[in-house]
Amino acid sequence: MKKVLLLAIGDELLSGIRRDTNCANAAWLFHNAGWSIEEIDIIPDELNVIVDTLKKWAGRVDLIISSGGLGPTHDDKTRFAIAEYLKCGLKVDNDAYDIISARYVDPIKHWIERSRDTQGLMPTATKSVHNPTGSALGIFFSDKNTKVYCFPGVPTEYISMVHQEFGDILKPSGGWTSIVIVGVAESAVKEHFNRIIERKDLHISILPSFGIVEFVIRGAPEAIAEAETLARNILSGDCLPRGVLNLPEAILYEAERANRKIAFAESCTGGLIGAAMTEVSGISKVFMGSCVAYDNHPKRTILGVSEKIMGEYGAVSSECAAAMAEGASKIYGADYAVSVTGIAGPDGGSESKPVGLVWFGVCGRQGTRTFQRMLNGNRTMIRERAKTIALETMWRELKEA
Repeated sequence: MKKVLLLAIGDELLSGIRRDTNCANAAWLFHNAGWSIEEIDIIPDELNVIVDTLKKWAGRVDLIISSGGLGPTHDDKTRFAIAEYLKCGLKVDNDAYDIISARYVDPIKHWIERSRDTQGLMPTATKSVHNPTGSALGIFFSDKNTKVYCFPGVPTEYISMVHQEFGDILKPSGGWTSIVIVGVAESAVKEHFNRIIERKDLHISILPSFGIVEFVIRGAPEAIAEAETLARNILSGDCLPRGVLNLPEAILYEAERANRKIAFAESCTGGLIGAAMTEVSGISKVFMGSCVAYDNHPKRTILGVSEKIMGEYGAVSSECAAAMAEGASKIYGADYAVSVTGIAGPDGGSESKPVGLVWFGVCGRQGTRTFQRMLNGNRTMIRERAKTIALETMWRELKEA
């Protein structure tokens, strides 16, 4: 198994001003291709730290990929650190930079040219790497049988250069699989799958998030297939279909199988459910829409929640959730509709209706029902958790159809 070190360079990453996504995206691609991710390091924009990191890892891994420090500003020091590491000078690669510059027209071209002396500056013992989407050249060299690639930190530029340079080797290896389990606690998954976890020929990872556990199995293809079949038989009603890694995809799968149209009505989630659904290509075949009725006025005028319900029970109630689901089913012409209305906080709660109280409504072929959940966490967590519950509810309704 080949080994790779992923390196993110930037003071802003260590301070939390920005979050690194480049290494995470590259790790997924290389892991899926059967590589061993030896480490993911985040280091500052300091020349000596970059040099010391290269000294530490050169010869220990097959590949090092760094992100960041190749722009035109004072804190972009990667090219200078590479020159220091290789004990060489620096020179502008005009031929490589001409290709970059030719893509642009004024006024942007003016600023691209002003950056030529920095973004085109290459350590003389290295080769330039073309940037297909940005203006900063990448850097390549090899030392102690380790290939080193330095890419810009802009995520779109970084990932496009990863695909450009490693596309041929990033094909899935088949050395692992993932099962997504919905509505089962991490401890329960561990107990149910204990026979699989104890196998010495497999490497198991249990990755929990709210309402969802991802069960990752690594090993030989035959052993993986046997373990996956056993796991799916044990929790047959809670596993997403093979190859499906999230609830919106699972909803599309089940809605197509059942030939049903679906819709949502959202209050406290404010469009999170609709946004999650429309991340899935082909969802328009089954998803009619999601009505964001945040204020009481659209609850009444669009979804048809009556004045009596609003006056006697309020927006956060079983009655309102039921009416919202029925209204969404009617206005969208959907076979199934799920509604969400609650108090996400941090204010707006009361003794009878505290922050975290969320009501869900389900309208389908068997009529309308409602249920409530008390959700913990801050505003963002409550809204995200309500979204997940609504999606799980729709998925289970469609499975039963």
